[in-house]
Amino acid sequence: FLSVTEDLVRRRAEHNNCEIFSLEEISLHQQEIEKLEHLDKWCRDLKILYLQNNLIPKIENVGKLKKLEYLNVALNNIERIENLEGCEELKKLDLTANFIGELSSIETLRYNIHLKELFLVGNPCTEFEGYRQFVVATLHQLKCLDSKEIERSERIQALQNYPEVKQKIREQEQAYLLKRAGEKEEAQTRMQEREDKKQKQIESKLGFDSPDSLQTKENHQTEGDRGQETRRTVEDDEEDRRFWEEHTPYTPESRLETHRYIEEKRRAKDSGRESKKREKPLWTLVTAEGKVLNVNAPRLHFSVKDDEQNNQIILDLAVYRHLDTSLLDVDVQPTYVRVLVKGKPFQFVLPEEVKPDSSSAKRSQTTGHLVVSMPKAKEAILAKQKVSTSIKHSDCNTLKKNAGSGQVEKLEVDPSKYSFPDVTKIIQEKKPVGQGPLRLQPEKITESKKSYIDFENNEDV
Repeated sequence: FLSVTEDLVRRRAEHNNCEIFSLEEISLHQQEIEKLEHLDKWCRDLKILYLQNNLIPKIENVGKLKKLEYLNVALNNIERIENLEGCEELKKLDLTANFIGELSSIETLRYNIHLKELFLVGNPCTEFEGYRQFVVATLHQLKCLDSKEIERSERIQALQNYPEVKQKIREQEQAYLLKRAGEKEEAQTRMQEREDKKQKQIESKLGFDSPDSLQTKENHQTEGDRGQETRRTVEDDEEDRRFWEEHTPYTPESRLETHRYIEEKRRAKDSGRESKKREKPLWTLVTAEGKVLNVNAPRLHFSVKDDEQNNQIILDLAVYRHLDTSLLDVDVQPTYVRVLVKGKPFQFVLPEEVKPDSSSAKRSQTTGHLVVSMPKAKEAILAKQKVSTSIKHSDCNTLKKNAGSGQVEKLEVDPSKYSFPDVTKIIQEKKPVGQGPLRLQPEKITESKKSYIDFENNEDV
C-alpha cells in the first residue's frame, strides 16, 4: 500500500521552499494514499491539511497536530470518526462521501470544543432516521452541519427528543454493522475467487508441460505470436467488460478493488509499451556491404561548411538549446561523423577525409548548437596567405624592390614551380644579412631626395 512519504511531502511543500518542519498548509489529494502516517512528526505546525480523494481507511496519526484548524478527508474509505481528540484547534472537518455508518462515533468530537463546521454528506449514516437531530444534540459547539446553519430552535428540539433519537440511531447502527459484515465476507470471497482464477491463468501460461511439448511450443512460437496477441486483446476486452458490468455494492472493498484493477491494467499497458520500445529495430547506420549511410533519427536541422581558409570541415548541428551536454555523444571517423542525441543517431558522410584526432566539438553559448570542427587529412597551402605573411615580416623598402622585380610576379602567377617555405627562408635570410644594406639604404633615400630637390629647383626645366 502507499503511505505518506517524506519525498511526497517535500514535493508538495514547494510554496514553503520544500521545508516541512515549518509547514502550515499542505495538499495531498489524489495521491492514492492508503495509510495516514508521519505527518504528526514531520509537520507539527500544520493548520490546513487536504487529504481528499485517496484510499485512507482510518483517521490516525494526526492527534499531535495541536494547531490543525481544517482537516479535509473527503472521498476516502473512512468508516468511523476517531483519533481527533488531540486536535485542540480543529474548527472545520470535512468527511464528505466516506463510509461512516457508526454515527455514534461522532461523540468523540465533543472534546474538539472549537469545532464549528462538520460535513457528513454522502455517508451511510446520513440516511438514518433522526441523523441530523442526533448530531445537533450531541455536538453542542457545532454551528453548521452539511452546509446548513444550526438554529437555536432546532437545537432545543433535538435536545428534547435526544433519548428517543439516540435509541433509534443505535438500532440502525446495529443493522448497518451486520450488513457491513456480510459485505466484507462477500468481498473476501470475490477477491479469493479472482486470485484463484489469476493463479490458474499463470499456471496455464507457464504450464507443467513435458520437454517435448515445450520444444514444440518454441518451434511454433514465432508463427503464432500475432494470433496470441489478438486472442490476448480479445480476452482483455472481455475481462474488462465483465469487470465493469458486474453488479457490486459500493463499499470500501469494492472501491479499493477497482483501484487495484485499474492500477494493474495501467502497469500491464506500460510494460507492453516498454517491451515494444525494446523490440523496436535498431537504426541501420552501415549496410552489410560496409557502406556508411546518412541518418538523421533525431530530425535536427544541420549545416556543413567547407572552411577552405582553415582547411577544415565544420558541422553545425541544431541540438536543443536546453539539452544537457551529457546526452550528446560525438564520434568522428575519417569518412563520417556520428552524433548520438539522447540515444538517437545523427550520421553524416563527409565529402573529404578528415583527421579524427585533431577534431573538436563544442556547444554554442548563444544558440546551444553543437559545432564539430574536423581538419582535413589532405594538406592544402594557400598562396595568398603565405605571401601575405611574408609581407608582414619583411622590410618595407625590400618589398618595394621585390614589387618592382618580376620574380615575385612570376611566383604569384605560377605557384607550382616554387615552394613557399623557400620564399620565406629567402626573406628571413635577408633579415640578418641586411644589417649592412640597411645602413646604406638611408644614403640611397637621401640621394633620391637630393636629386628630387635639385629637380624641383631647376627653373629652366
